[in-house]
Amino acid sequence: MRKLAIGAAMTGALALTGLAAPLAQAATPALVFSGVTVNKGKAIVVGTTATVKVPVTYTLTRPSDVTIDYKTTFAGIMLYRGALAAFDNEIDADTTPTCTTTATTDTTVTASCSDTITIEPGDSLFETADATTWNVAGVYAHIDADMDDSDDQISYSTDFAAWGNKGKVKIQRAAKLTANASPEPVKKGRTITVTGALTRADWESGKYTGYVSQPAKLQFRAKSSSTYTTVKTVTTGKSGALKTTVKASKDGYFRYVFAGTATTGAATAAGDFIDVK
Repeated sequence: MRKLAIGAAMTGALALTGLAAPLAQAATPALVFSGVTVNKGKAIVVGTTATVKVPVTYTLTRPSDVTIDYKTTFAGIMLYRGALAAFDNEIDADTTPTCTTTATTDTTVTASCSDTITIEPGDSLFETADATTWNVAGVYAHIDADMDDSDDQISYSTDFAAWGNKGKVKIQRAAKLTANASPEPVKKGRTITVTGALTRADWESGKYTGYVSQPAKLQFRAKSSSTYTTVKTVTTGKSGALKTTVKASKDGYFRYVFAGTATTGAATAAGDFIDVK
Protein backbone atom coordinates (compact mmCIF):
# COMPACT_ATOMS: atom_id res chain seq x y z
CA MET A 1 0.00 0.00 0.00
CA ARG A 2 1.33 3.43 -0.87
CA LYS A 3 2.16 5.97 1.82
CA LEU A 4 -0.76 8.36 2.33
CA ALA A 5 -0.12 12.07 1.97
CA ILE A 6 -1.85 14.59 4.21
CA GLY A 7 -2.55 17.40 1.81
CA ALA A 8 -0.69 17.54 -1.49
CA ALA A 9 0.64 21.01 -0.87
CA MET A 10 1.81 20.06 2.63
CA THR A 11 3.48 16.96 1.24
CA GLY A 12 5.30 19.01 -1.36
CA ALA A 13 6.54 21.45 1.21
CA LEU A 14 7.70 18.71 3.55
CA ALA A 15 9.43 16.93 0.71
CA LEU A 16 11.76 19.89 0.46
CA THR A 17 12.86 19.26 4.03
CA GLY A 18 13.14 15.50 3.66
CA LEU A 19 11.29 15.16 6.96
CA ALA A 20 7.97 13.64 7.95
CA ALA A 21 5.11 15.74 9.29
CA PRO A 22 4.70 15.73 13.07
CA LEU A 23 1.44 16.34 14.84
CA ALA A 24 0.00 19.84 14.65
CA GLN A 25 1.83 22.20 16.99
CA ALA A 26 -0.41 25.26 16.93
CA ALA A 27 -4.09 26.12 16.90
CA THR A 28 -5.47 26.13 13.38
CA PRO A 29 -7.67 28.93 12.05
CA ALA A 30 -11.41 28.40 11.75
CA LEU A 31 -12.01 27.83 8.04
CA VAL A 32 -15.48 27.13 6.68
CA PHE A 33 -15.87 25.01 3.53
CA SER A 34 -19.37 25.02 2.07
CA GLY A 35 -21.21 24.26 -1.17
CA VAL A 36 -18.62 21.65 -2.15
CA THR A 37 -19.31 19.97 -5.50
CA VAL A 38 -17.05 17.21 -6.83
CA ASN A 39 -17.15 16.17 -10.51
CA LYS A 40 -20.33 18.21 -11.02
CA GLY A 41 -22.17 15.80 -8.74
CA LYS A 42 -21.53 12.76 -10.95
CA ALA A 43 -19.69 9.53 -10.17
CA ILE A 44 -15.99 9.41 -11.04
CA VAL A 45 -15.24 6.53 -13.41
CA VAL A 46 -11.61 5.40 -13.59
CA GLY A 47 -9.96 2.87 -15.92
CA THR A 48 -6.53 1.26 -15.70
CA THR A 49 -4.22 3.75 -17.41
CA ALA A 50 -5.78 7.13 -18.16
CA THR A 51 -5.41 9.94 -15.63
CA VAL A 52 -8.77 11.39 -14.61
CA LYS A 53 -9.05 15.11 -13.90
CA VAL A 54 -11.89 15.80 -11.47
CA PRO A 55 -13.26 19.37 -11.20
CA VAL A 56 -14.09 20.68 -7.73
CA THR A 57 -15.92 23.84 -6.73
CA TYR A 58 -16.55 25.19 -3.23
CA THR A 59 -16.93 28.29 -1.09
CA LEU A 60 -14.21 29.08 1.44
CA THR A 61 -14.66 31.51 4.32
CA ARG A 62 -11.54 32.37 6.30
CA PRO A 63 -10.62 34.82 9.06
CA SER A 64 -9.52 38.10 7.46
CA ASP A 65 -6.19 37.94 9.28
CA VAL A 66 -5.31 34.55 7.72
CA THR A 67 -3.50 34.61 4.38
CA ILE A 68 -3.63 31.53 2.15
CA ASP A 69 -0.59 32.00 -0.11
CA TYR A 70 -0.08 28.38 -1.34
CA LYS A 71 3.60 28.71 -0.54
CA THR A 72 3.67 28.08 3.19
CA THR A 73 -0.06 28.14 3.89
CA PHE A 74 -2.56 26.00 2.00
CA ALA A 75 -6.27 25.25 1.86
CA GLY A 76 -8.21 22.94 -0.42
CA ILE A 77 -10.36 19.85 -0.87
CA MET A 78 -9.50 16.22 -0.17
CA LEU A 79 -11.34 12.95 -0.86
CA TYR A 80 -11.01 10.28 1.80
CA ARG A 81 -12.20 6.75 2.43
CA GLY A 82 -12.61 5.51 5.99
CA ALA A 83 -12.46 7.62 9.12
CA LEU A 84 -11.22 11.20 9.01
CA ALA A 85 -8.75 10.46 11.81
CA ALA A 86 -7.45 7.29 10.14
CA PHE A 87 -7.83 7.19 6.35
CA ASP A 88 -8.05 3.94 4.44
CA ASN A 89 -7.10 6.04 1.42
CA GLU A 90 -7.15 9.71 0.45
CA ILE A 91 -6.69 11.81 -2.68
CA ASP A 92 -5.68 15.47 -2.58
CA ALA A 93 -6.06 18.28 -5.03
CA ASP A 94 -2.66 18.78 -6.66
CA THR A 95 -3.08 22.23 -8.17
CA THR A 96 -3.46 25.71 -6.76
CA PRO A 97 -7.17 26.58 -6.66
CA THR A 98 -8.57 29.63 -8.38
CA CYS A 99 -10.47 31.72 -5.83
CA THR A 100 -12.48 34.90 -6.33
CA THR A 101 -13.50 37.00 -3.34
CA THR A 102 -17.28 37.30 -3.13
CA ALA A 103 -17.81 38.91 0.28
CA THR A 104 -15.89 40.52 3.14
CA THR A 105 -16.71 41.55 6.69
CA ASP A 106 -14.62 43.08 9.45
CA THR A 107 -13.50 39.59 10.46
CA THR A 108 -13.94 37.25 7.46
CA VAL A 109 -13.25 36.88 3.76
CA THR A 110 -15.43 34.61 1.59
CA ALA A 111 -14.29 33.32 -1.81
CA SER A 112 -15.68 31.13 -4.55
CA CYS A 113 -13.05 28.54 -5.48
CA SER A 114 -12.43 25.95 -8.20
CA ASP A 115 -9.75 23.29 -8.28
CA THR A 116 -8.81 19.95 -9.85
CA ILE A 117 -8.21 16.59 -8.20
CA THR A 118 -6.06 14.26 -10.30
CA ILE A 119 -6.71 10.52 -9.98
CA GLU A 120 -4.04 8.10 -11.17
CA PRO A 121 -5.21 4.46 -11.44
CA GLY A 122 -2.82 2.14 -9.68
CA ASP A 123 -1.50 5.00 -7.55
CA SER A 124 -4.44 7.01 -6.21
CA LEU A 125 -6.52 3.83 -6.48
CA PHE A 126 -4.85 0.52 -5.80
CA GLU A 127 -7.39 -1.96 -4.43
CA THR A 128 -10.93 -3.19 -5.02
CA ALA A 129 -12.18 -1.48 -1.87
CA ASP A 130 -11.48 1.90 -3.47
CA ALA A 131 -14.54 1.42 -5.70
CA THR A 132 -17.04 2.88 -3.24
CA THR A 133 -18.51 6.12 -1.96
CA TRP A 134 -15.84 8.53 -0.71
CA ASN A 135 -16.19 11.42 1.73
CA VAL A 136 -15.10 14.97 1.02
CA ALA A 137 -13.10 17.13 3.42
CA GLY A 138 -11.76 20.66 3.50
CA VAL A 139 -8.11 20.85 4.59
CA TYR A 140 -5.71 23.48 5.90
CA ALA A 141 -1.95 23.18 6.21
CA HIS A 142 0.86 25.52 7.23
CA ILE A 143 4.59 24.96 7.46
CA ASP A 144 7.40 27.07 8.88
CA ALA A 145 10.83 25.75 7.95
CA ASP A 146 14.40 26.97 8.35
CA MET A 147 16.63 24.41 6.65
CA ASP A 148 19.73 26.60 6.50
CA ASP A 149 22.24 24.60 8.53
CA SER A 150 25.12 27.04 8.12
CA ASP A 151 24.72 27.89 11.80
CA ASP A 152 24.42 24.21 12.72
CA GLN A 153 20.73 24.56 13.41
CA ILE A 154 17.53 23.77 11.52
CA SER A 155 13.90 24.07 12.55
CA TYR A 156 10.46 23.39 11.22
CA SER A 157 6.92 23.34 12.54
CA THR A 158 3.70 22.28 10.89
CA ASP A 159 0.01 22.85 11.40
CA PHE A 160 -2.77 20.78 9.83
CA ALA A 161 -6.56 20.61 10.12
CA ALA A 162 -9.32 18.83 8.23
CA TRP A 163 -13.08 19.33 8.25
CA GLY A 164 -14.87 16.17 7.17
CA ASN A 165 -18.24 15.22 5.70
CA LYS A 166 -18.41 18.15 3.30
CA GLY A 167 -19.97 15.88 0.69
CA LYS A 168 -19.77 12.45 -0.89
CA VAL A 169 -18.77 11.13 -4.31
CA LYS A 170 -18.69 7.67 -5.87
CA ILE A 171 -15.51 6.36 -7.47
CA GLN A 172 -16.28 3.52 -9.89
CA ARG A 173 -14.31 1.01 -11.95
CA ALA A 174 -14.58 1.69 -15.68
CA ALA A 175 -16.26 -1.05 -17.75
CA LYS A 176 -15.84 -2.19 -21.36
CA LEU A 177 -18.39 -4.08 -23.44
CA THR A 178 -18.17 -5.76 -26.85
CA ALA A 179 -20.68 -7.27 -29.27
CA ASN A 180 -20.35 -9.46 -32.36
CA ALA A 181 -23.26 -10.78 -34.44
CA SER A 182 -22.68 -13.75 -36.80
CA PRO A 183 -22.83 -15.32 -39.31
CA GLU A 184 -22.86 -12.59 -41.91
CA PRO A 185 -24.48 -12.38 -44.31
CA VAL A 186 -27.40 -14.44 -43.05
CA LYS A 187 -30.70 -15.44 -44.62
CA LYS A 188 -33.89 -13.98 -43.19
CA GLY A 189 -35.37 -16.24 -40.51
CA ARG A 190 -32.08 -18.00 -39.77
CA THR A 191 -30.43 -17.94 -36.35
CA ILE A 192 -27.97 -15.19 -35.41
CA THR A 193 -25.57 -15.65 -32.52
CA VAL A 194 -24.57 -12.48 -30.67
CA THR A 195 -21.50 -12.80 -28.47
CA GLY A 196 -19.64 -10.28 -26.36
CA ALA A 197 -17.81 -9.68 -23.10
CA LEU A 198 -18.15 -7.36 -20.14
CA THR A 199 -14.92 -6.45 -18.39
CA ARG A 200 -14.00 -3.84 -15.81
CA ALA A 201 -10.88 -2.13 -14.52
CA ASP A 202 -8.80 -3.97 -11.92
CA TRP A 203 -6.60 -1.34 -10.26
CA GLU A 204 -4.44 -3.95 -8.54
CA SER A 205 -3.38 -5.72 -11.75
CA GLY A 206 -3.73 -2.72 -14.08
CA LYS A 207 -5.86 -4.83 -16.45
CA TYR A 208 -9.53 -5.27 -17.37
CA THR A 209 -11.03 -8.48 -15.99
CA GLY A 210 -14.34 -10.26 -16.60
CA TYR A 211 -17.41 -9.10 -14.67
CA VAL A 212 -19.56 -12.18 -14.07
CA SER A 213 -23.25 -12.64 -13.21
CA GLN A 214 -24.23 -9.22 -14.52
CA PRO A 215 -27.27 -8.39 -16.68
CA ALA A 216 -26.69 -6.80 -20.09
CA LYS A 217 -29.42 -5.79 -22.50
CA LEU A 218 -29.18 -6.98 -26.10
CA GLN A 219 -30.48 -4.20 -28.32
CA PHE A 220 -31.19 -3.92 -32.05
CA ARG A 221 -31.38 -0.94 -34.41
CA ALA A 222 -32.70 -1.37 -37.94
CA LYS A 223 -30.48 0.06 -40.67
CA SER A 224 -33.16 2.62 -41.52
CA SER A 225 -33.65 3.69 -37.87
CA SER A 226 -31.72 5.79 -35.36
CA THR A 227 -33.26 4.14 -32.30
CA TYR A 228 -32.22 0.97 -30.49
CA THR A 229 -34.83 -1.28 -28.85
CA THR A 230 -34.19 -3.97 -26.27
CA VAL A 231 -34.54 -7.54 -27.53
CA LYS A 232 -33.72 -9.46 -24.34
CA THR A 233 -31.52 -9.43 -21.23
CA VAL A 234 -28.48 -11.72 -21.06
CA THR A 235 -26.38 -12.53 -17.98
CA THR A 236 -22.60 -12.61 -18.16
CA GLY A 237 -20.86 -15.92 -17.58
CA LYS A 238 -17.26 -16.96 -17.06
CA SER A 239 -14.79 -14.12 -17.72
CA GLY A 240 -17.75 -11.82 -18.36
CA ALA A 241 -18.77 -13.64 -21.56
CA LEU A 242 -22.12 -12.94 -23.22
CA LYS A 243 -23.86 -15.18 -25.71
CA THR A 244 -27.40 -15.49 -27.02
CA THR A 245 -29.32 -16.20 -30.24
CA VAL A 246 -32.03 -14.35 -32.16
CA LYS A 247 -33.78 -14.77 -35.52
CA ALA A 248 -32.59 -12.69 -38.47
CA SER A 249 -35.28 -10.29 -39.63
CA LYS A 250 -33.69 -7.27 -41.31
CA ASP A 251 -30.42 -5.42 -41.83
CA GLY A 252 -29.31 -3.63 -38.69
CA TYR A 253 -27.03 -3.35 -35.70
CA PHE A 254 -26.82 -5.41 -32.51
CA ARG A 255 -25.22 -4.16 -29.32
CA TYR A 256 -25.06 -4.96 -25.60
CA VAL A 257 -25.76 -2.32 -22.93
CA PHE A 258 -24.69 -2.56 -19.28
CA ALA A 259 -26.39 -0.17 -16.84
CA GLY A 260 -23.58 -0.23 -14.27
CA THR A 261 -23.55 -1.03 -10.54
CA ALA A 262 -22.61 0.83 -7.37
CA THR A 263 -18.95 -0.04 -7.95
CA THR A 264 -18.75 -0.11 -11.75
CA GLY A 265 -19.64 2.43 -14.42
CA ALA A 266 -22.07 1.85 -17.27
CA ALA A 267 -20.88 0.61 -20.67
CA THR A 268 -22.32 0.32 -24.17
CA ALA A 269 -20.83 -1.84 -26.93
CA ALA A 270 -20.41 -0.46 -30.43
CA GLY A 271 -23.20 -1.65 -32.70
CA ASP A 272 -22.22 -4.61 -34.91
CA PHE A 273 -23.91 -4.64 -38.34
CA ILE A 274 -25.65 -7.76 -39.63
CA ASP A 275 -26.49 -8.16 -43.33
CA VAL A 276 -29.76 -10.06 -43.78
CA LYS A 277 -30.45 -11.47 -47.25
